[in-house]
Amino acid sequence: MDIFNVFTLFGGLALFLFGMDIMGKALEKQAGNKLQPILAKMTDNPMKGFLLGLSVTAVIQSSSATTVMVVGFVNSGLMQLHQAVGVIMGSNVGTTVTAWILSLSGIEGDGFLVRFLNPSGFSPILALIGIILYMFTKSARSRGIGTILLGFSMLMTGMEIMSDAMAPLADMPSFQALFTKFEMPILGLLFGAGLTALIQSSSASVGILQALSLTGTITCGSALPIILGQNIGTCVTAMLSSIGANKSARRAAIVHLYFNIIGSILFMTVFYSLNAVIHFSFLSAPVTPLTIAIIHTCFNVLATAVLLPFARGLEKLAYLTIPDRENPGKTELLDERLLATPSIAVRNSWTQTVNMAGLMRTNLLQAMSLLHKWDAKCADKVGADEDIIDAYEDKIGTYLVKLSERDMTAADNREVAVLLHTIGDFERIGDHACNIYDSAKEIHDKQLHLSDTAWSELAVLESVIQDIVDRTLQAFETNDLAQARKIEPLEQVVDDLVRSMRDRHIRRLQQGVCGIEAGFVLQDLLVNYERIADHCSNVAAAMVEVAEDKYEVHEYLDTMRNADEKFDERYEKYGRRYVLPDTEESQVKS
Repeated sequence: MDIFNVFTLFGGLALFLFGMDIMGKALEKQAGNKLQPILAKMTDNPMKGFLLGLSVTAVIQSSSATTVMVVGFVNSGLMQLHQAVGVIMGSNVGTTVTAWILSLSGIEGDGFLVRFLNPSGFSPILALIGIILYMFTKSARSRGIGTILLGFSMLMTGMEIMSDAMAPLADMPSFQALFTKFEMPILGLLFGAGLTALIQSSSASVGILQALSLTGTITCGSALPIILGQNIGTCVTAMLSSIGANKSARRAAIVHLYFNIIGSILFMTVFYSLNAVIHFSFLSAPVTPLTIAIIHTCFNVLATAVLLPFARGLEKLAYLTIPDRENPGKTELLDERLLATPSIAVRNSWTQTVNMAGLMRTNLLQAMSLLHKWDAKCADKVGADEDIIDAYEDKIGTYLVKLSERDMTAADNREVAVLLHTIGDFERIGDHACNIYDSAKEIHDKQLHLSDTAWSELAVLESVIQDIVDRTLQAFETNDLAQARKIEPLEQVVDDLVRSMRDRHIRRLQQGVCGIEAGFVLQDLLVNYERIADHCSNVAAAMVEVAEDKYEVHEYLDTMRNADEKFDERYEKYGRRYVLPDTEESQVKS
């Protein structure tokens, strides 16, 4: 084996790793919209968690990606540790799919079907189809499928190049002697763990071992402990990902490590004990890519079958390793680990924005209640919650900017655009809630009095404000565009009510029956209620505009008011629902 073989080997390895990377990312991107609902069905049943982990890993072709996702979920509070255990076990079985695909490289024969099933037969065809889809189609889905095919072809081509480059190793006594040493279980285990930890992918390290097996010099006895070690080495990615995370997330990573270590110890103890009695003859036989796939699958399936009933035990072991102390770790609302899976990160951002909007609504209702009955405890809560709402906007905005730099599907890009348009409006509604609190405090501190008529008018306005805020949050949370289109007519009703209340207030001032200071407070309240309705309109308009790939909000609103046939109908309907009380202005005292 000369220097050119070495160059060829590393070139093939580079193609193999790069192909696996782009194929995995493309698969993850294409499946992204389906991953969230699948993972959202998480239950306390370890078996269901196992099946979910298996299916997700089989789809995205990476147990490391799945476990890093799980660490992120636990860290952000979306998943409990006991739910994560089953998913982690499932990911170990799901990753065996890759080994079965790579085992096709060991198929030999001269028949057409046999040659076609060999990667050297179908990889060029897949590459051709992939490049056509990638370069000559405009559909994001078609281009994504093209990327998957190109990645797979590159992966298989890299493996074939590695196999050809390593062919001369079969005649090298030193190479044969090296792998003979790996028949010692501990050395083989350490080598497999080290190789996988270095490249941070058990699928890739198994693929490299399958390529080496084509030299015909590696025995089953050498390959078995290496495969067990590869399962331990893949835990490094999740362990590194858990650095800086809270205790629950670190426990999830340690569960992954314990599962593979305990599984390996049990498997090796039972297997080598039986071997001492039975003396398995196949251990001295040359290993093949298919044999490696079988060993890899058998180990993970058997380890899961043994340890899944003891999922709670693994959880307790993780708690013993990382115990609770005085200051337990806090959950991160938006975990940056999830940025590696943009579709999940988008849904998490949406969920946290919904939480922010819900807190804003509660704060608004509390501030409005203070106008009618002052409560010091409630007043303190309004101020504290406003700080939380501000923190939400800052964290979500920063997270979305980072997320925008990732490669996302068109649907995910639209969702991020909606969020970037709306978080500011939700935060501003929270600010107006604080302004209403200030007005309530002024009324309380200065003992200002508004007339019964003023209060009855405010009651109507507050009813429509609650209505428009509730409708906006419902439309946003469910992404209901039909509901969003009902917001603008309601906002026009708010404008009409505010305009009418100002006119009535001016007439009271002219009649000399309205107090100046109380009137200033009333004017401030009208301004804040009107602005709240405006921000609700902005949220609804952003939802509709982004869905239609248009970003000129004012143009959209003008078009709706002038061209939407249902606008007038809804406007009149809401106008009849919210009417100011008909009173004699001369009798009003405030």
